[in-house]
Amino acid sequence: MTLISAQQALQGLGGSDSFGGRRSNLQSLCHVCGKYHGASDHWQFMQTMPQDPVEMVDDLVKMGIYKENQLRAAEGVNAYELRKTLFLKRIGRSDPKREKLILALCKQAGGMENAFAAAFGPQAGLFFADSIRSSQQTRREFLRNMAVGAALVSLASCGQDTTPPAADAPADAPVGNLEKTDLQIGFIPITCATPIIMSEPLGFYEKYGFNAKVVKMPSWGAVRDSAIAGELDAYHMLAPMPIAMTLGLGSEAFGVKLASIENINGQAITVAEKYKGQVNGPADFRGFTIGVPFPYSMHNLLLRYYLATGGIDPDVDVQIRPVPPPDSIAQLVAGDIDAYLMPDPFNQRAVYEGAGFIHMLTKEIWPGHPCCAFAASDQWIDANPNTFRALNKSIIEAAAYAQVPENRPEIAKAISERAFLNQPVEVVEAVLTGKFDDGNGNSLDIPDRIGFDPYPWQSFANWISSQLVRWDLQGDGLAPTIIPETGYDTVGTDVFLTDLARELATELGQTPPTEIYREETLKFDTFDPADPAAYVQQQIDEYGV
Repeated sequence: MTLISAQQALQGLGGSDSFGGRRSNLQSLCHVCGKYHGASDHWQFMQTMPQDPVEMVDDLVKMGIYKENQLRAAEGVNAYELRKTLFLKRIGRSDPKREKLILALCKQAGGMENAFAAAFGPQAGLFFADSIRSSQQTRREFLRNMAVGAALVSLASCGQDTTPPAADAPADAPVGNLEKTDLQIGFIPITCATPIIMSEPLGFYEKYGFNAKVVKMPSWGAVRDSAIAGELDAYHMLAPMPIAMTLGLGSEAFGVKLASIENINGQAITVAEKYKGQVNGPADFRGFTIGVPFPYSMHNLLLRYYLATGGIDPDVDVQIRPVPPPDSIAQLVAGDIDAYLMPDPFNQRAVYEGAGFIHMLTKEIWPGHPCCAFAASDQWIDANPNTFRALNKSIIEAAAYAQVPENRPEIAKAISERAFLNQPVEVVEAVLTGKFDDGNGNSLDIPDRIGFDPYPWQSFANWISSQLVRWDLQGDGLAPTIIPETGYDTVGTDVFLTDLARELATELGQTPPTEIYREETLKFDTFDPADPAAYVQQQIDEYGV
């Protein structure tokens, strides 16, 4: 059956014609449409029609052959069929016997629509409209199916101008009044970004109505500059970056919000293979050139914290330099750096390549420390509040999925692809599962080598601010001045959106903490977030820096 034959038969060939109401002797009863017309009329008409389904629908509308009521009905036909297909796919699990049973149960419920309502409540239509948006069906395919549906409606109506009930929302309707659905999210190719990366291939963005693409960035400097320029929508950032950028440390002052934490732990100090057996503690790094991914990073702050406990002045006794994570192994092999504190998978990749060994996981320095975060600029959030909320929620849900150990092999496979981490799957899986060789002849099993707890504790923010004051990374006295004057708590609550993260996690059925501060226990001391200034002074008094 052609798309137009039924409608043409009904409107043009089935009644009077140019012969003044008399049927031509050349006309006969059509076995396709059941009306009288010339035998070749179907074929001749279709030769003039465009082959592209979208163009065809447009032409039929312009010609008046498809009326508005027929399009609405067709949309309803297709919405029903799509809901039925998605219902069977989701619940039937591609098992024919299971699908047969489900259809029988639907019949018992009084039909598919009643089954939808029984299974999913009164918002079933909205649920399946969202599922359609999340499916792989393209707009072109939807329009093609709608065209077929319109022909079926025409056949059924026999020319009657009936107006069916309104159909569900079309497949491309926005969810929850999203201001924007086509998004670009910048990321650095490291396992810290797991929730942000995996949300594309595993469908977490699609679930919330987004056509989101993650965009690989070359360095943290590029991330910062791109955010200030407004080139992308949101970003994977290091946890200290939103504080530093908002305060104007390392760049012009530019408001950024830390929406949720991407990962806890997940970093390591890796040392070049040539130093094997020579590095056992912080004092042994004297004279080294050590790479970190960015000055305003947990890596730099944790490294300085660790070195100082061994009597090392990080600004005098070693050289700390920024190295983009993807360049770290090459620089280690070339001898440009002697060691690095980097995110994975580059620590594990160094072991894999025989370039270095893992001296210490950062979880040994501070168990449960934050590392990376999902962030967006104040300007973008103000312009897209609903989109920001939904995007943050999708990433918080992805983080919860990544926190489940059983899901990590699947995630490792998804994010190892060339478009994302571009790493051997076994390297990424070793990081995510915590089953790894450390390059010192040890096979270890540390399940919490990396974790994915998205809750942005305000105590994290206060510790970060305390170390920005302690080390004055710009050397101009700005951080030691502006942070105490503004107030540690004020800086934290202005940048870390703890309350929103809790609210979204609760909506997802999670049980986030109700507190915003907690005492943080590190390897060499305990941090009381209520008095960061005293903590800094205690460190300086004890270690001299």
